[in-house]
Amino acid sequence: MEPNARGEDRKPKIVIITGPTATGKSALALKLAHRFGGQIVNADSMQVYRGMNIGTAKPTPEEREGIPHHLYDIVDPDEVFNAASYRKSALPLLKDLSSAGVLPFLVGGTGLYIKVLLGGLLECPAGDPAYRESLLREVELKGAPFLHDRLRRLDPEAAARIHPNDRVRVTRALEIINSTGRPLSALIRAHRFSDKPFNALKICLQMDREHLYHRIDLRCESMLENGLIEETKDLLEKGYSPEIKPMKSIGYRHVVQYLQGRWTLRETLSSFQRDTRRYAKRQLTWFRSDSEMVWMAARDPEPIIRKIEAFL
Repeated sequence: MEPNARGEDRKPKIVIITGPTATGKSALALKLAHRFGGQIVNADSMQVYRGMNIGTAKPTPEEREGIPHHLYDIVDPDEVFNAASYRKSALPLLKDLSSAGVLPFLVGGTGLYIKVLLGGLLECPAGDPAYRESLLREVELKGAPFLHDRLRRLDPEAAARIHPNDRVRVTRALEIINSTGRPLSALIRAHRFSDKPFNALKICLQMDREHLYHRIDLRCESMLENGLIEETKDLLEKGYSPEIKPMKSIGYRHVVQYLQGRWTLRETLSSFQRDTRRYAKRQLTWFRSDSEMVWMAARDPEPIIRKIEAFL
């Protein structure tokens, strides 16, 4: 056995169940947790928020079937929570579970959270508030794609990984260039996310693209029929602004358009389905960039069980 392999064996073991939205991660994780006596730890950036249940496809208390679930409903929608917050919360929890002899199943589709948890944080200096404000004014006046074009000229590698409409990541990448004089992609290469506290088996669920998109379309329709409109209305009535980050997420931002009379219900559903399919495509691109990811069919848990048994 190689020295590095022995080092990995000494680290706490965790199993990651990830993949694009609507592949059945939560249901599978529940079966696996029962099978291996494990507990489930959330790795979805939206399921941390209280009161955002239907639109995030959060497992219900009934669906959790007595298996402890961690890092769900831990902050209010208007509280700041990001990848650094997630790592700070998840790291000691996972270590405690492992120390107690419990196998943690990290479940969710937020690739950045998983990457930061397993590899550490990229330390960047604080941005210049005045520069940030100037970027935000440009976004309002000219749109995020305008700034994305600038980022593509300065750091094409980073721009290729960031959606042109993702104003938060586009402006942050430009801030980093302004404050460090170096492109974000160069900082990432230098860091290499090599702080690895766990020996992780990373399983990514896959299914035929056409079948996945069909599941997404049905899920979006079901969410609207089963309370997403009422959930969004309730959040607005509680005083949460449609401008806060969680309310701009897929599903909620679409229903806000409907509640404000800008879209019909038909337009809302169509846009919701389209944007969710696009999100799934971006998730797949992210996961394919990870050479450690083990791709397994979502429909059949038996090979996944055998893979975990071999890992343990």
